[in-house]
Amino acid sequence: MNGISADKTFQGISIQPHVEPVAVLVKRSSSKSLLDYGCGKAEGYSKITLKTPDGRSIRGLKAIWGLDEIRLYDPGYAPYSALPTGIYDAVISTDVMEHCPEEDLPWIIGEIFGYARRFIYVSIACYPAAKSLPDGRNAHITQRSPGWWVDLFSHIGRSHPAVRWYVAIFETPRRLIRAEG
Repeated sequence: MNGISADKTFQGISIQPHVEPVAVLVKRSSSKSLLDYGCGKAEGYSKITLKTPDGRSIRGLKAIWGLDEIRLYDPGYAPYSALPTGIYDAVISTDVMEHCPEEDLPWIIGEIFGYARRFIYVSIACYPAAKSLPDGRNAHITQRSPGWWVDLFSHIGRSHPAVRWYVAIFETPRRLIRAEG
């Protein structure tokens, strides 16, 4: 993309702004296992450090979130490309949906719900990416309104009534809309 080598793309660091919201949901739901669906290279998982109110540093998302298990999945990165098995208390997907073709979104979101026992958390950008694909298309190939995304999650979520869903929708890089069901 944009002349950037594959080893320098999708580093998995877009999780950073979602660390605290996910921490709140993990704690609220007493979750112990989590699947990151579309984690990229997941570099943020070991690099992120959190300062506690008493001045201690906690390094790594497993410790920060207080989880027993984190499973990483990304079909585009060989080390994490094996399709997950089982069910996880929580499933997150950040900076993924807008990169998927619109016609594939119902089955992808359905699959995400299917891996979840307690909740899913998804972030979505509704604006053009700074990067382009090799064929010239914008890297955010599905750019829809926040209402469209909420309707899609509401519709699919009805088939999974035991799973709560939380969506962080970025209408612009600075305008965040939160929805849940």
